[in-house]
Amino acid sequence: MEFETVIGLEVHAQLKTRTKIFCGCSTTFGAPPNTQTCPVCLGMPGSLPVLNRQVVDFAIRMGLATHCTVNPESRWARKNYFYPDLPKAYQISQYEAPICEHGYVEIETADGGSRQIGLTRIHMEEDAGKNIHGEGGDPHSYIDLNRTGVPLLEIVSDPDLRSGNEAATYLKQLRAILRYLDISDGNMEEGSFRCDANVSIRPTGSRELGTRTEVKNLNSFRHVARAIAHEAQRQARLVSRGEAVVQETRLWNDAEGKTVSMRSKEEAHDYRYFPDPDLVPLHVTSEWIAAARRTLPELPADRTARFQTEYGVTVADAEILVANQALADYFETVAAGVTSAKLAANWVMAELLAVLNKLAVGVEESPVSAERLAALLRLIEKETISGKIGKAVFEKMVATGKAADAIIAEEGWVQVTDPAALRPVLQEIIDAHPEQLAQYAAGKSKLFGFFVGRAMQATRGKANPALVNQLLQELLPPTDG
Repeated sequence: MEFETVIGLEVHAQLKTRTKIFCGCSTTFGAPPNTQTCPVCLGMPGSLPVLNRQVVDFAIRMGLATHCTVNPESRWARKNYFYPDLPKAYQISQYEAPICEHGYVEIETADGGSRQIGLTRIHMEEDAGKNIHGEGGDPHSYIDLNRTGVPLLEIVSDPDLRSGNEAATYLKQLRAILRYLDISDGNMEEGSFRCDANVSIRPTGSRELGTRTEVKNLNSFRHVARAIAHEAQRQARLVSRGEAVVQETRLWNDAEGKTVSMRSKEEAHDYRYFPDPDLVPLHVTSEWIAAARRTLPELPADRTARFQTEYGVTVADAEILVANQALADYFETVAAGVTSAKLAANWVMAELLAVLNKLAVGVEESPVSAERLAALLRLIEKETISGKIGKAVFEKMVATGKAADAIIAEEGWVQVTDPAALRPVLQEIIDAHPEQLAQYAAGKSKLFGFFVGRAMQATRGKANPALVNQLLQELLPPTDG
């Protein structure tokens, strides 16, 4: 029997506010444990939450960017569960009346097309604390409550995804939107962009959903793709043997490449949701929504389309450039300073990204500014230097911080484009290799490349390659081949 995988994702995105959702405590990452807390986020008796308006602004912007309906009224609820890192024994969230509903995120599919992944809802909630279990033989567990009350958006997709790779593509697009809006840093390593995957299978062609499992502990796009693929295969093996899939929460163990059972899956009624008596319903006016809409930047999907039409780059290249807003800005600055946008795109994606990966820095910390890279590419376009020499110049720009023209002057790397200067050099090479010359004349035309190579070697790569080819065709005898 063939099966189809059905996936819905629940994403928690930490918002870039200075203070928590219901109190004035700092949200700065990495502070000493339990130093960013107060009676409100610790749930002390008599303390009352006060909503952070910026959290609502961010939620509205995300809803608009993902084509959601922003509800004029939404309500707060208490989600009750007992765990050491939740001091109140409940989490303030939204349940029956979320702030945003029924949107979509458009993704590119493997066949080169596109598809809309529906969003069931986007709602606001507070984060819980963090349990730290002893390592190295330490039998104790510790609790850091700094994260308690940090504002989150929970973004819940419809069950529209069909593979682990498709899920990873969706997550990358979602994170790009959050970053373009500047409402979340999307840092998976620090836990500010977290994902749980609901995975089920059904016979191909069936419309009925199968029993789902929830897979947690997915902290990279690679883990998401691998975990979903494994879980779908595990469920398919169970069903093929006539066994039932148990609804449960499972953890992904990347080292072993498998999911392991954690606990039975909770349902909504297990949390005993009820309206929070300390918070009144939230009313969002049309004026508030309109003001938020005016702040929306050009979003990744729109920028990807524009890059294709304005710069003539492929869909794949545009997606690479647009995935990181700072990289897209860098590319546009380079492209504005040169004639060929394709040359700019190739250098940014190949040479620049290779350097940034090697140095383990972001484009904001690039050792070569966009303006200086554009200046280097203009020298290549004017044939002052060859592309090969350009790469050597770029390496020295990275190492020294100097401008391209200064390095070229120091090294004497100006390209030789004068036929009168090149012709005697080429003739000397031809005269020095009579055996290869005879073979070439006898029909071994591939030896033309031999003479080109010797010419570039003799000129230390400074000869204009097109001119070398032209002059060699004039100087070499006709070939019988």
